[in-house]
Amino acid sequence: MTERPGEFPFTRGIYPDMYRSRLWTMRQYAGFGTAEESNQRYHYLLSQGITGVSVAFDLPTQMGMDSDHALARGEVGRVGVAICSLADMERLFDGIRLDTVSTSMTINSTAAMLLAFYVLVARRQGADLGKLAGTIQNDILKEYIARGTYIFPPRPAMRIITDLFAWTARELPQWNSISISGYHIREAGSTAAQEIAFTLADGIAYVDAALAAGLAVDDFAPRLSFFFNASSNFLEEISKFRAARRLWAKVMAERFGARNPKSQMLRFHTQTSGASLTAQQPDNNLVRVTVQALAAVLGGTQSLHTNSRDEALALPTEESARLALRTQQIIGYETGVASVADPLGGAVHVEQETDRLETEARAYLRRIDEMGGMLRAIEQGYPQREIEAAAYEYQRAVETGQRVVVGVNRFAAGAQESSGVPTFQFDASLEAAQVARLQALRFGRDAARVEATLAALEAAAQGTANLMPAILAAAEVHATVGEMSDRLRGVFGEYRQAG
Repeated sequence: MTERPGEFPFTRGIYPDMYRSRLWTMRQYAGFGTAEESNQRYHYLLSQGITGVSVAFDLPTQMGMDSDHALARGEVGRVGVAICSLADMERLFDGIRLDTVSTSMTINSTAAMLLAFYVLVARRQGADLGKLAGTIQNDILKEYIARGTYIFPPRPAMRIITDLFAWTARELPQWNSISISGYHIREAGSTAAQEIAFTLADGIAYVDAALAAGLAVDDFAPRLSFFFNASSNFLEEISKFRAARRLWAKVMAERFGARNPKSQMLRFHTQTSGASLTAQQPDNNLVRVTVQALAAVLGGTQSLHTNSRDEALALPTEESARLALRTQQIIGYETGVASVADPLGGAVHVEQETDRLETEARAYLRRIDEMGGMLRAIEQGYPQREIEAAAYEYQRAVETGQRVVVGVNRFAAGAQESSGVPTFQFDASLEAAQVARLQALRFGRDAARVEATLAALEAAAQGTANLMPAILAAAEVHATVGEMSDRLRGVFGEYRQAG
């Protein structure tokens, strides 16, 4: 091969040395219950060697509802941490200096509000905002395609995202303003080629929106990042990452005229596949995760989360989370794969698979362009239908035995295969504690100041001003996620999936 790692179009990696200079960021996605419980887990994981914090938020927080909302009942703290206010965010990062750790926050519809809380905590710590490093997911298009935690219709949601692009470019130069996510597209049942195509099509839509808002491509594109799934088809997954990197570089250079090499680089986080984990014979998941994590590393990921063996049963226990982290550490420090950039580059099958996936993804991108772009395609249900068809074909192959899932449709050992595996026990009383704390916050704050800042946010939404300053002002006086979301709902409306 004539192409070298670190050279356009970056098929072989975005840096010449790749992991020889520094290993990927090792994250463990975590969050549950109240801020105090999650804070304890973060301190534990940091003591075990993670190099970046990754925050999971509960569904009410993701959907713009406070913990005492009627629809939040039974969901508070279940699949992530409940964060309603600045006070919760302060507790979440108690004892963790935000200018010394990279933080990833998996949040979309309410991303601007959670980032505002994070920035205010950093200010109160005396941190230099120019040194804050991390990523806010902030990817709303994949919510309409594959996941469903949307609030506002697509077009006003895109405005919030481009406002955040512009604000972070000025205020947080080291912060990734979006993590364009193929992970959830793959978890919903897409093929590898669809994961590349629909993820990059979302990325193209975000770049188009930012340009339409008056931003210059090389001012914001260097801080775009991506998030991919690592599934179990080992060689295909390695090739997928290489193909995605090459295709994005060409799109940015040829379609958008980006000249800064950092604008052309596809930097990405990877998570091993949750959908591949089985409740049957859960120890098998250790093997699956190891293979998937190795594929991500051989494919050149910039950061990685490894799922835990018990996640098909419950939230991970401390022991399982530690073992998942150790999997990354063993790959990084013991296997030798980090000493070579793009170890499988030049392998005939990997090169052929890279070419195939790029070709298939390009065909999807052409089809989406013909439809008028990704927003139009989503409104017409095109990517949703393609993913549903692929998911159906996969499930049919599993049910007929054409595709083997070890321990499920072959080599099953018996009905009690998952018995005896210790699982995380959620404390249901945490919801009541979170609600009581939220109500005490409302009682103790300056109600007039809160109302004034919420009114200012509503006025900003009705106009064209960047929303981030108004969100920050409201967050600072302890306006809640639900209150800010409700004001924006009043202006933008709520999205309802057709059918």
